[in-house]
Amino acid sequence: MSDPIKHECGVALIRLRKPLEYYREKYGTELYGLKKLQMLMNKQLNRGQDGAGLAVIKLDPQFGHRYIARQRAKGTGAVSTLFERINKKYAGLDEKKVTDTDWLKKNFAYGGELLLGHLRYATHGKSSVENIHPFLRQNNWMSRNLVLAGNYNVTNVKEMYQQLIDLGQHPKEISDNVTMLEKIGHFLDEENARLYQECKDADMDSLSIAAHIKNNLNLENVLKSAFKSVDGGYNMVGLIGDGNAFVMRDPNGIRPNYYWSNDEFLVVASERPAIQTAFDLQMEDLKEVTPGAALVIDRDGNFEEKQILPQMERLSCSFERIYFSRGSDGKIHEERKRLGRRISREILTRLDYDIRSTVFSYIPNTAATSYYGMIDGIYKYLDKWKRESILKLGANPGPGEIDKLLAVKIRREKLLVKDAKIRTFIAQDEGRDDLIGNGYDVTYGVVKATDTLVVVDDSIVRGNTLKKSILRILDRLGPKKIIVASSAPIIKYPDCYGIDMSRMNEFIAFQAVKSLLEKQGDLKFLDEVHEACKEELLKPISEMENKVKMLYDRFTDKEIEQEIGLLVTPDDMVADVEIVYQTIKGLNKACPNHLGDWYFSGNYPTPGGNQVVNRSFVYYMEGSSARAY
Repeated sequence: MSDPIKHECGVALIRLRKPLEYYREKYGTELYGLKKLQMLMNKQLNRGQDGAGLAVIKLDPQFGHRYIARQRAKGTGAVSTLFERINKKYAGLDEKKVTDTDWLKKNFAYGGELLLGHLRYATHGKSSVENIHPFLRQNNWMSRNLVLAGNYNVTNVKEMYQQLIDLGQHPKEISDNVTMLEKIGHFLDEENARLYQECKDADMDSLSIAAHIKNNLNLENVLKSAFKSVDGGYNMVGLIGDGNAFVMRDPNGIRPNYYWSNDEFLVVASERPAIQTAFDLQMEDLKEVTPGAALVIDRDGNFEEKQILPQMERLSCSFERIYFSRGSDGKIHEERKRLGRRISREILTRLDYDIRSTVFSYIPNTAATSYYGMIDGIYKYLDKWKRESILKLGANPGPGEIDKLLAVKIRREKLLVKDAKIRTFIAQDEGRDDLIGNGYDVTYGVVKATDTLVVVDDSIVRGNTLKKSILRILDRLGPKKIIVASSAPIIKYPDCYGIDMSRMNEFIAFQAVKSLLEKQGDLKFLDEVHEACKEELLKPISEMENKVKMLYDRFTDKEIEQEIGLLVTPDDMVADVEIVYQTIKGLNKACPNHLGDWYFSGNYPTPGGNQVVNRSFVYYMEGSSARAY
């Protein structure tokens, strides 16, 4: 993607289903689970590089021994930092202790059976260690301790914050992390209290009560109460101090989730290829948690899917398929190729089918798969053209005539190469843009002055990088025209379920609509939309509609597309510039099981999305840079 955007986050959970001694005997170490956790986290670094954290829970600890351990670290090397710290502690033990499983279980903090890892991108939140998952809610009762991490954004945080106050709590801040931790924690406390009272009524002693609660904790009830009014997208993992655990997914299946199990392990992750690589599995070996359901894991390592919330229309995030998730996932790889094939039809139309005078390339590196799909689509047309042209030669064409037709090839080149990263902090703004441009190198001598250059991009969000560097760089090659083809549709609306796209004015499509209104002399229409959005925000959240659609309904996608082309073209460009976008219909056909397209269509899967988009526009009109959720 030419304009990188951040995404929250990635999770990895391993539940060892055998005693630690088993892993020493079979794999040579009790810490085999930690090794696999490190691999799962490393294979999901695409999901978060601002920080990482992990937590370990030991089953059946002796009194006075630590049974919850947590590590968190900041920065792009956070995963390595975490495991270097743990390895340093382990390396400091003498050989006798390292080979004593009982001693290790009692005394080494990370010698546990329940392992949770998290990778974080800080979109709006602070980047301090305190804001890095997992979060911990502590209590002297094992069954009241809660460790929480996930890939989620909650749109109705303010409403849930008020619910906590109404319950008598005093939350320390308004955030989805604190709110979810305390809300789940509250109902966990209530479940503990319910079981405690049952035991007291049965005249059980205190130690028996504690054991009874650990073995009879009903997480299904806890989750049904805690998630009843949560609006957002989430793949959330919770560990209870006594060894119970859960993995909860939102009712629309917005955020991704995969799991696999055998008699040794239960493994959960945000990315399917991470589990496949770590445990040498095939794609069909893995499952997904059903939207609205939770994978409830008991203290014995048994697990079952429980339907916590009614399953809604499946609207899984299409941006996961376009850009965020690892392209090594077999299904995602094929979907990205389909995106390229579908946009090839429009590209051919723009070229007037002149393949001989066209060079095809892509903007590195994640767009490569869509590029290959586009090439497949061009080849399909070319094969048809060759067949028809040969048939037109008649019954006895000469070899030379046939060879001439067969010699027509698609000109595929890697023209734009990411060079070494250039630090730009010493330059003023004007000089900084020039330095950014020199962060790329080009392949000279391939493009002719009569050529059109087609480059594929995953998506065009803000258009800044195109205008400030990429188009200028490509212009050095001397083509007559540059066509930038986005494998995703036009991004018009903010996201509120985990992607760093929440401010209206940052979208190049929004800038294009404003420019078109200005050309029509009708900028006052922005005020009409502003009033409509404010009126909508006075309604109950369930009744709100997306009034920002009024803006985009004024113009066709072709008009917006053309205006975007003008806005991203630098003033000193020699080549003409065109922008081509995927259609929403094309996206949905390419990714039929991931129809969450609200950033393109404005059709949000939850009521909170309509609230966020209206609020985002109001904030823009009133000059606020605040987060809209």
